[in-house]
Amino acid sequence: MDVLAPSPSVALRPLTVRLATPRGFCAGVDRAIQIVERAIEKFGAPVYVRHEIVHNRHVVDRLKALGAVFVKELDECPDDRPVVFSAHGVPKSVPATARARELFFLDATCPLVSKVHVEAERHHAQGKHIILIGHAGHPEVVGTLGQLPPGAISLVETVEDARVFQRPGDQPLAYATQTTLSLDDTSEIVGVLKSRFPELPDPHKEDICYATTNRQEAVKRLADGSDLVLVVGSKNSSNSVRLVEVALRAGAADARLIDDASHIDWSWLDGVSTVGVTAGASAPEPLVQAVVQALRDRFAVTLADDPGEPETVTFKLPRALTT
Repeated sequence: MDVLAPSPSVALRPLTVRLATPRGFCAGVDRAIQIVERAIEKFGAPVYVRHEIVHNRHVVDRLKALGAVFVKELDECPDDRPVVFSAHGVPKSVPATARARELFFLDATCPLVSKVHVEAERHHAQGKHIILIGHAGHPEVVGTLGQLPPGAISLVETVEDARVFQRPGDQPLAYATQTTLSLDDTSEIVGVLKSRFPELPDPHKEDICYATTNRQEAVKRLADGSDLVLVVGSKNSSNSVRLVEVALRAGAADARLIDDASHIDWSWLDGVSTVGVTAGASAPEPLVQAVVQALRDRFAVTLADDPGEPETVTFKLPRALTT
């Protein structure tokens, strides 16, 4: 897929590269990665991690090299080593099993995902049936469904699902959403639900997280005037996949998800004069800079940072790692 860079004697074609602001790591991802790093520093290797800590191959491979061991379930973990739960959250049965085995565990669930869990429990305690808007099988959705007894939550993935959803008996309803969805898709689904169930209350705060919202707004700005938008992120990263969809919907002639610079197909840039570059919330900034360098190697690049507000949100680490 990659090609040799042109000879230095060949005049390079001009290319404008626009970088999104904000892009890359969000506070929840940064916190989760720090939890694994600090656990290895404090307790030594290996430290076990249930599921990928975040959905990015490069992050996972780096943590493996430091001493993290990624597993699917707790039965793969020994009794005498720390265990970290991923940023996406886990069903209640997972920490319950860990306590029963007297495992030492650290919960790296993003606080904004935990907020959705708390809201779901509150609605359930009030006797409401919960509609969860999200993607079946995504770890965050699995974790949210696992906060309550079977049947307490109905999953709605599409507008069509919203049209055919049936209220269980005469239960009052509430809804919650996966935090990494497309704002536009979610609002369409909510619109259908509210047209059918006008009493449906809004969450206290929007469930789609600030970082997802900010990155989607930034990619909309990139799409306006970019011939191609490159989104750095892994295929199993929901928020990264949504960025590609948002860019195309916002008017980009083309948008592609790439794991890193080596995945660029240079034929995509034929006839392209302006490229927008962004990264999903679990993609490290060095991957973005490597993409920029790969573009510089082949084009006479004019680099521009698009206007946007840098994020200043931070989340505290567990006390067990700071004392």
